[in-house]
Amino acid sequence: MYCWRTDCVSIRCQSTILVIFEINPFAHPISMKKLALLPLLLFASILFAQQRLPVIKATSKNVTIKDGDYLDKNAWNLSPKARPDIFTADRTRKTKWVTFYTDIDSIKVKVKPGTIFNFVVVLNGNDSCYTRIVSAIPPKELTKNNVAVNDTIPFTLTAFNAISVQAIINGTDTLKMHFDASSFDFRLTRDAILKKTKLLSNQPDALAGKTTPDYNKLNKVFTLQMGNKVWSNPQIFITRVTSNEMDGRFGWNLFEGKQVEIDYDRLLLIIHSALPKALKGYVRSKMEFARSFPYIKGTFEVANKKYTGNFLMDTGSDEAIILDSAWVSEQNFPHDLKLIRSLVVRDPRGVKYETRVVLFPYFKVNGFGVANTPTLLLGSKNPVGFGINFLGNDLLKRFNMILDFENDYVYLKPNKFRSVKYKEGSSG
Repeated sequence: MYCWRTDCVSIRCQSTILVIFEINPFAHPISMKKLALLPLLLFASILFAQQRLPVIKATSKNVTIKDGDYLDKNAWNLSPKARPDIFTADRTRKTKWVTFYTDIDSIKVKVKPGTIFNFVVVLNGNDSCYTRIVSAIPPKELTKNNVAVNDTIPFTLTAFNAISVQAIINGTDTLKMHFDASSFDFRLTRDAILKKTKLLSNQPDALAGKTTPDYNKLNKVFTLQMGNKVWSNPQIFITRVTSNEMDGRFGWNLFEGKQVEIDYDRLLLIIHSALPKALKGYVRSKMEFARSFPYIKGTFEVANKKYTGNFLMDTGSDEAIILDSAWVSEQNFPHDLKLIRSLVVRDPRGVKYETRVVLFPYFKVNGFGVANTPTLLLGSKNPVGFGINFLGNDLLKRFNMILDFENDYVYLKPNKFRSVKYKEGSSG
């Protein structure tokens, strides 16, 4: 706000700054012009001051993060080299708090869709670690197209139920990657990087066995193409886990704000910028998210009892249904189901776990029922680190799907695979 007096200019703003300039009405016109610029320069300085980043302190690189209700100890390592180091909060459309706890300080940030918050962690009084907290859901203007656009990606359904897509990196390197709706980002195996790409800086010597491959220093990926969809400057991560015979995988978050149609009848992935209008035969249900993993509800029915749970859509798995051991115990799941097979495995400590595959008489998802479904009962801790069940692609492939990552719905429609035998031998 500007407050004028006859003999001075008083410039006030919402900050505590108060500056008064004395005006000489007989000053030279050039001097008056210079003076006229001072409020603008001061305003710019005030804006800069208002944008100064919040600062917290640390004497250890280890940071604990509370993301909503989930507390992850030592989840973050401070990096002075990253400018900024970006933490993506778990996906939700609700407003929540994200708190960073260093060993001596903390900062609490309100996060909602579209949030971008920058701050600095000063490590040991010397190193400035520029940090950014972002919502998993970006601002709408970054994901929404005014013109409807569809990208088509052909795929093959492998013998292991993987949705296999040809990917071309930098216009030269061809790989096989599978779409996994319970995964994130682009991920390649070390073997694929070494033998099928030119991404290693020491590639010739590494292939010849003269040196150890340095997977921490990959050459830049300028483009990654699948069908007529091209990503520019995508980030590539390393993975040890893929479907059989695959070089890597790609996850659902690459299509945030869009609709992913999986047409098993025509073997096409179609990425829509708007929900398709031809939805005859599809049944819709709400898609929820746990730790950024998309899941839907499913119900087992047997002996006049129902067991309803949450199920990740694991299109990278060749199983039909996988049940979390804690959920099975909490639900008092039936113990007299027909046993198909069992397997005893040991963890690194030598502790034994029995994994069983049983035949469940009836399972229902999105209003569609499937009979005699092979169901794997985990005998160890859930691999994602929290209690949830899985629908694998031996079941999901029986439905054409539309995953609506703009409005958070799942659409299912039975397809030609509805009645084919499961890999364990029973019919659908």
